[in-house]
Amino acid sequence: MRKPLTPQLGWILLGLATAMPLPLRAMEDPHAAGHKGVTVTTLVRSDRSWNGTQLPPYPSGQPEVTVLRIRIPAGVALPQHLHPVINAGVLLKGRLKVITDRGQTKVLAAGDGLIEVVNQLHAGRSLGPGPAEIVVVYAGVKGLPNTVEDAPAKPGL
Repeated sequence: MRKPLTPQLGWILLGLATAMPLPLRAMEDPHAAGHKGVTVTTLVRSDRSWNGTQLPPYPSGQPEVTVLRIRIPAGVALPQHLHPVINAGVLLKGRLKVITDRGQTKVLAAGDGLIEVVNQLHAGRSLGPGPAEIVVVYAGVKGLPNTVEDAPAKPGL
C-alpha cells in the first residue's frame, strides 16, 4: 500500500518542480542571463535544411569555420552550386529566392535565417529592388571547399 505524501514533502516537490525550469532556461539562453536589456532571438535551429532534408553528420578532420558576407545585386542570379559542408545564414538586406535542382523554392526577406541544403544543387537570385546581402557561416573542415560550382543557373530563377 502506498503511503500518502506528507504536506512538507508535497511543498518540497512543488518547490523543486517550480524552480527546475529556471536553470534550464538560463543554460539555453546564457547570453541574456543576468544582463538587463539583453535579448537573444533564435532565428533558426534544426537538424534539417530549409527544404526538410536531414543534415548529414559533420565530416571528420580539422574543423574550419568560415564567415562570409555575400552581396548580390538586384536581379542577379548566382550560378548553380552545392555546399559539401553544413552552413547557415541570415539575410541582412533585400529579398533572395533560393531554388534547388528539384524545383523546391524558398524566398527570404531581410532578417530571415536559413539552414542551407548540403550536397544538393541549388541557385539563388536577388529579387530586388535593392541588393540582397547575406552573412553565411560554414562549419567546414580544413581542405574541403565550402562551395562547388556546377553549371549556369536554370531558367526560372
